[in-house]
Amino acid sequence: MDIRKCAAEAIGTFWLTFAGCGSAVVAAAFPQVGIGLLGVSLAFGLTVVTMAYAVGHISGCHLNPAVTCGLAAGGRFPTKDIAPYVIAQVVGGIAAAALLYAVASGSPGFDPAKGFAANGYGEHSPGHYGLASCLVAEVVLTMMFLFVIMGATHGKAPVGFAPLAIGLCLTLVHLVGIPITNLSVNPARSTGPALFAGGWALAQLWLFWVAPILGGVMGGILYHWISAEPSAEVTGLPGATAR
Repeated sequence: MDIRKCAAEAIGTFWLTFAGCGSAVVAAAFPQVGIGLLGVSLAFGLTVVTMAYAVGHISGCHLNPAVTCGLAAGGRFPTKDIAPYVIAQVVGGIAAAALLYAVASGSPGFDPAKGFAANGYGEHSPGHYGLASCLVAEVVLTMMFLFVIMGATHGKAPVGFAPLAIGLCLTLVHLVGIPITNLSVNPARSTGPALFAGGWALAQLWLFWVAPILGGVMGGILYHWISAEPSAEVTGLPGATAR
């Protein structure tokens, strides 16, 4: 495995977690000019678009263990490279959460135990959705996210537009999923904030590994099954795969 690819994945996941979760922690409810649910959703989508163009040609810009596993299940990524990619993504997510903690803790009254953009179910779901609802939502939303990634990076898809389609899809799934689980669809993004929120966030973190990876694998397999032609590259088109 090329160390440069792993470094690109770590940097990309760092940006996704720092800017995406940062928008939720710092700006979502900022007095009078808070960006709210729509703003946070757009922030996550924009992190993917920007990094897809920046490092997509280096690593494929997965930025997400569920995407890496889903692409492997769909025949787009070698299984031997899953572990190095996932490790790099988790390292990037944790580093981003650490830096975000350092920044956010400079505000009076900051309390990471209140959430710190961590994902949760039950009483820790923004809308108090139960475990079953949160499980289904994370699986289905990740599955459709991978379905869009597979389609947008297909060899016959319009060239150059994949990052936009994928970024917009990530925005869309956040619009649906934030009220349910604070939306994960990405175990690396979930792990970083959970480590600093501690307590309940760590206890519930298992769901945000199991459900996204299951959904990602389902999405990869489903698109591989219905696709008429193989993709142009085994590892994903440059600049095309995302979060």
